[in-house]
Amino acid sequence: MARDEELKEKWNTLVQKLSAQFASGDTLELDAIIYLVGIQELGQYHKKYKKDDKLDLMHIAICRLLEPYGYYEFEFFDEEGWPHYVVKEELPTLKAGEQSVLMKEAIVGYFVEREYI
Repeated sequence: MARDEELKEKWNTLVQKLSAQFASGDTLELDAIIYLVGIQELGQYHKKYKKDDKLDLMHIAICRLLEPYGYYEFEFFDEEGWPHYVVKEELPTLKAGEQSVLMKEAIVGYFVEREYI
């Protein structure tokens, strides 16, 4: 199976599974899945988050998702348990479609690593 087809198949499987678990079957968008990864990485599941916190959670997720690609490196947890990352390499300029593919690939890898899919 071609790499793109395999990614598409795994992405669709992941979206269906996460949507059933967290969105009562409504289809989750990419941003919502990134947000879920942020909550997973923070590990504070039953807390209500403000808008700024939600953006920070998405930032945590992006750093964690792109860490295996060499763009970020985990640095430390602060006193509130929030992970902090340092930039190792600047992200290349990507078109919107390329960004989407990179994030989907990283998300699929993240959930495969955790044996969720």
